[in-house]
Amino acid sequence: MTEVDLHMHTTASDGMNRPSENVRMALEAGLSAIAITDHDTVAGYVEAAQAGQTLGITVVPGVEISTVAEGQDIHILGYYIDVNDERLLERLRQLRSTRENRNAMLLERLRELGLDITIEEVIEQAGKSASGDETIGRPHIASVLVSKGYVASVHEAFDRYLGKGGAAYVNPPRVSPFEAVDWIHEAGGAAVVAHPGLYQADELVERIVRHGADGIEAFHSDHTPEDESRYAEMAARLQVLVTAGSDFHGERNGHELHAPIGSRRIGAHVLEQLKARAK
Repeated sequence: MTEVDLHMHTTASDGMNRPSENVRMALEAGLSAIAITDHDTVAGYVEAAQAGQTLGITVVPGVEISTVAEGQDIHILGYYIDVNDERLLERLRQLRSTRENRNAMLLERLRELGLDITIEEVIEQAGKSASGDETIGRPHIASVLVSKGYVASVHEAFDRYLGKGGAAYVNPPRVSPFEAVDWIHEAGGAAVVAHPGLYQADELVERIVRHGADGIEAFHSDHTPEDESRYAEMAARLQVLVTAGSDFHGERNGHELHAPIGSRRIGAHVLEQLKARAK
C-alpha cells in the first residue's frame, strides 16, 4: 500500500527547506504523495508540484489557515484548494497582514522584557523579503533569540516567551475556524482540523467538525497514542475522514521541529476521499 504525509512546511512559511527539497525527502521516505501546507500561503506549491512531476511524487495543493477560537490558536488544513482562486488569495493576504501585526506586537513585548530584537533581524534570519506571498512566523523570531544568546534552543524560546503562557505571547483577533472551513470549501477544497491534541478542547473540535469540516488530523507527530485513538474514534463517530501528517518544518538551530517527513503517514486511499469531499 502506498502512503502519504499530508502536513508539512517549506521556506514559503516557517519551514527550513525549499518545496522541491521536501519532495525529494518524500521520495527518500518511500511516500507516494505529500501535501504542502504552509501557514496562510500557497506560495510553495508550484515549485513542489514541478519537482513532483520530475520525481514521480503526487503533490496535493494545500494550506494551513491560522485562526483563533476561545482565546487560542486553532489551525485548519485545506486540501485540493484552487491555488489560483483570487478570493482565497486575498483572504490569505489579509491573514498574513494580521500575522505581521502579531509579530510586531511580539517584538515590542520582547523589547519591554529587555530582549532587543528587530524585525529586520528576523527577516534576515528567515532569509526572505519583508513582503510578498511568504510568511514570517514565531520560529523565525525564536531563531534570533537563540542566535543572540537569549535562550539556548527554539523549544526554550517558545516555553519562556513565544508560546501560549509565555512572557511575550500575544494573540490578536483573527478569523474563526468556522470561517476558515467555509473559505476552504469556497475555494473548492476539503477542510481538516489540524493536530487537535494540541488544543485540549475536544468539544470545540467537535463543533468545528459539525460546522462542516471534512476530517480530523488524528495522526500527528505531537499526538500521543491515546490522542490518536481518541481522534480516530471521534472521526468515525462524526463520519468524517482521518488524516495523518508529520508537520515537518526541518532542523532549526540544531533541533528538529516536530518530526521528519513520513514520520506520520496514512494510506493513499485518503487522497480520493479528500477529493470526494472537496466542494
